[in-house]
Amino acid sequence: MAAAQKDRSAKTAAKRKSRGEEEIRLHCLTGTRQALAELMAWSGIEEQGEAITLMIHHLHGLGPGGALPLLEPPRHEYVIPENVSRKLKLAFNREAQRISQEE
Repeated sequence: MAAAQKDRSAKTAAKRKSRGEEEIRLHCLTGTRQALAELMAWSGIEEQGEAITLMIHHLHGLGPGGALPLLEPPRHEYVIPENVSRKLKLAFNREAQRISQEE
């Protein structure tokens, strides 16, 4: 007689617990999902979990010097447009003039 689904699930859960296996969830936007799909296609990997596990282990293998630059989030530099800068300067000058007149 085949084992019931409940028995199989309990056996699987016990095996995972004994191995120290833990679920890690990842919520991501479309761009991240697309990048993962491309990485998987390039390497011929079909399972997301396998791809992510391999990336983590390879990144860890680089050590702190190699891994840390890859883990720095990209910073977006905001440049204030010239017209906004001009308006801010005018507002600053008006406020400075108003304060000096009050004194």
